[in-house]
Amino acid sequence: MSPSIVYLTIFILSVFVGIEVISKVSSTLHTPLMSGANAIHGIILLGAILVTGSTDNTFALIIGLVAIVLAAVNMVGGFVVTDRMLQMFVRKKPAKAPVAPDDGGAA
Repeated sequence: MSPSIVYLTIFILSVFVGIEVISKVSSTLHTPLMSGANAIHGIILLGAILVTGSTDNTFALIIGLVAIVLAAVNMVGGFVVTDRMLQMFVRKKPAKAPVAPDDGGAA
């Protein structure tokens, strides 16, 4: 069996496993998992930059640049989503009671 078919099979199986794992996560665990995923995306971005910077092949350079852009978008989007989710748990300041208008001292 050729290596490309093996790699494609592993990729497709990992997609199915990833979908099953992510769909079973409760919403209370989502924010900590997103924080961990953001750290992993940072490592992926750094690896993509290092690998792309050390290549001499034009095709590999183009694929590396696409990988850098996608990893950066994914990482920034993850931080935005995590921040938005954390804002849901911030307590809002209580509204001040309205002040009664002064009637000018008339009794």
